[in-house]
Amino acid sequence: MMSLPGTFACDEYGRPFIVLRDQENQKRLTGNEAIKSHILAAKQIASIIRSSLGPKGLDKMMVSGDGEVTVTNDGATIMKLMDVDHEIGKLMVQLSQSQDDEIGDGTTGVVVLAGALLEQAESLLDRGIHPIRIADGFELAAQCAVKHLDTIAHPFPVSRDNKEPLIRVAMTTLGSKIVNKCHRQMAEIAVDAVLTVADLEKKDVNFELIKLECKVGGRMEDTCLVKGVVVDKTMSHSQMPTVLKDVKLAILTCPFEPPKPKTKHKLDVTSADDYRKLREYEQEKFLQMVKQVKDAGATLAICQWGFDDEANHLLLQQQLPAVRWVGGPEIELIAIATGGRIVPRFEELSSDKLGTAGVVRELSFGTTKDKMLVIEDCLNTRAVTVLIRGGNQMVTAEAKRSIHDALCVVRSLIRDSRIVYGGGAAEISCSLAVAREADQLSTLEQYAFRAFSVALESIPLALAENSGLSPIETLSELKARQGTENSSTFGVDCMLTGNSDMKEHHVIESLHSKKQQIVLATQLVKMILKIDDVRTPADH
Repeated sequence: MMSLPGTFACDEYGRPFIVLRDQENQKRLTGNEAIKSHILAAKQIASIIRSSLGPKGLDKMMVSGDGEVTVTNDGATIMKLMDVDHEIGKLMVQLSQSQDDEIGDGTTGVVVLAGALLEQAESLLDRGIHPIRIADGFELAAQCAVKHLDTIAHPFPVSRDNKEPLIRVAMTTLGSKIVNKCHRQMAEIAVDAVLTVADLEKKDVNFELIKLECKVGGRMEDTCLVKGVVVDKTMSHSQMPTVLKDVKLAILTCPFEPPKPKTKHKLDVTSADDYRKLREYEQEKFLQMVKQVKDAGATLAICQWGFDDEANHLLLQQQLPAVRWVGGPEIELIAIATGGRIVPRFEELSSDKLGTAGVVRELSFGTTKDKMLVIEDCLNTRAVTVLIRGGNQMVTAEAKRSIHDALCVVRSLIRDSRIVYGGGAAEISCSLAVAREADQLSTLEQYAFRAFSVALESIPLALAENSGLSPIETLSELKARQGTENSSTFGVDCMLTGNSDMKEHHVIESLHSKKQQIVLATQLVKMILKIDDVRTPADH
């Protein structure tokens, strides 16, 4: 029997053959159409981020579902807080996140570059070049750009005695952030913090030892670096001394209060005498605990748990200052800084488990009862805290993110101390190198190389645009100057000083960060170009 048009293909039992479940209810994009849709989504996201690139970049205000407001121009933070629905958009968010995890800075640039590469890929697709050829060409061009970065990189002195060069790099990072009015001070704090905890022989920095603590109130200029630990707590009783010298700390994670009869059974107290005995027993036990702590030689007890007013009063009577409700991470940091051991049971407390600190004092802020404890002059001076001040919650939160970026950049310089010049100078130099390479190629990849070279120019273009300069004129002039003077230090003069030499402005970026940007953006673009079929439920 001839099968009629529109009939089902059947298996040997005569059952209709279904390839995909509910396929009539699904939307399907295939081939170039799918790639075009992805490119559109990526371009949209890059265009949102583009305006916050560079020292004159603008901030974005994000309001979360529950009305929490964040003001930031840190690429990774913006991307994380954006409620992105498109699948490719989500990949872009992960891209900025991976740059943030690996380097900590350059999160905006990497997204702008990926967006520009995809935009260039679109015009190549329109010329009829196969997406895989484009992806492979981009990969080769990225390798060429990264090689070129090695040739234009400059060695960079990293030493504890000469901090100035590091401070300049930190200032480059902070230039585009909200803190740029006390630019230098923040950069110095970041450099001091990293150098305090850095191990220059191993070229490593342990970020666990740097704590960022925010306190609203005061000016941003009041931000300071404390060589020690700052805990957002006070002494448990207001009459305890607020300054202690040569302190021995007992760090306790066991409950420090009179033992309560916590039984599941009914406890009958039939007479006043029984009750008095119970109270006396509780008090006696607690005083025994206090005695154990004092006999070990401790002059301050730091407790992870709270204790009630009765315990508090007895501690004051016995002249043992204490701090309660100190969180887990802080307890660990205090233990590292003071060289103490965390004691989980009173029986284990001994004098060799105590931490030592030169001074423990209370800092009070403003007119309110806002106080914090500072533990300074510790045995292990490598733990530091940056105390960030600012007019409101948003300012301190943004300052915290900015300082984190600066810390990350200084760390990546300690790991690999080569640098390139910022302001788009490195990108223009790479762009010229990739374009030169394209002229040597006889294969189809030369188109991808040229497209890659144009995409690299998107960074200086965005910088010029955000600074109010004429983008194309500025770029043409810089390309010409880099070509004729054979120097890779000319970048976009964002501060409008009339001098484009980034070496004189000390606008510096770490080589590792730049390489990572190019590599990550190219990887993502390759991945997107290889997707040619997308199936989504129709209600999507």
